[in-house]
Amino acid sequence: MKQVYETAVTFGGTISGEHGIGLAKKNFFLIGIGKEEMMLMKGIKRLFDPNYILNPGKIFDME
Repeated sequence: MKQVYETAVTFGGTISGEHGIGLAKKNFFLIGIGKEEMMLMKGIKRLFDPNYILNPGKIFDME
């Protein structure tokens, strides 16, 4: 799977689609985005879900 995602990103594609990341793609998510983007997403998650009760363990684990 990693090779497929790396190739997709090389050609301008993304890891995510209209169905989101999910558990299967979770470990490969950073291939397609930068650390700054990930920090921004985690910040938004903390803002709206400070207790991590929405979709626990899916994309963002508790910190």
